[in-house]
Amino acid sequence: MKIFLTGYMGSGKSTAGKKLASLLDYTFIDLDKMIENETDRTVPEWFGIGEDKFREVESLVLRQTADFKKSVIATGGGTPCFHDNMQWMNENGISVYIKMSPGGLFHRLIYSKGNRPLLANKSDVELMEFISDSLKEREYFYSQAHYTFKGENLDVKELMERLRQAEEDLKLKA
Repeated sequence: MKIFLTGYMGSGKSTAGKKLASLLDYTFIDLDKMIENETDRTVPEWFGIGEDKFREVESLVLRQTADFKKSVIATGGGTPCFHDNMQWMNENGISVYIKMSPGGLFHRLIYSKGNRPLLANKSDVELMEFISDSLKEREYFYSQAHYTFKGENLDVKELMERLRQAEEDLKLKA
């Protein structure tokens, strides 16, 4: 089984992904780190070149996971929103949306905005507006995930149990 974790930046995809992979004895993959390793450029460097180019590379690297087995893949916040990536993830694994409120995301992102290309140089008010506006736009894509879990106080063991049940259901259908 391959599991794609989706959700807004700061929703906890990497943190939950590492815990989930450990519980399942799966490999954890951070898609942004995979992009950096494959291209010898950091995500901020890619954004310096242009978001459109980054999204093309991101989509190509995502598709390199097609044959991965027993993997938990934490995607970037925008990954599901470009190049039919959400559809591709749904067809090639189980997708999970880690959903959080704009306020919860704001409190998580306020201190790390300098490390995130889309948030750098935004005032607190601009940051909150940006999160609210872009989350509304992205919700359409995120909501297409197979499963949705609240990101605040996410219970990774509960997530694991739901995914194990999904795996059993898929085996019964085969």
